Amino acid sequence: MIVFGAILLILGLVFNMSILFYIGIVLLVIGAVFWVLGSVGRPVGGRRAWY
Repeated sequence: MIVFGAILLILGLVFNMSILFYIGIVLLVIGAVFWVLGSVGRPVGGRRAWY
């Protein structure tokens, strides 16, 4: 999710499309939150590990 958010963020900047930019930011933030919660051992969405 973090990688997809970064790709959308870059595409939004390159093509000057603000909707891609904002969606990229949202995906980056959500991905970072899931990553932090998963790294501290807290289950995210009922799962301890995401593959």
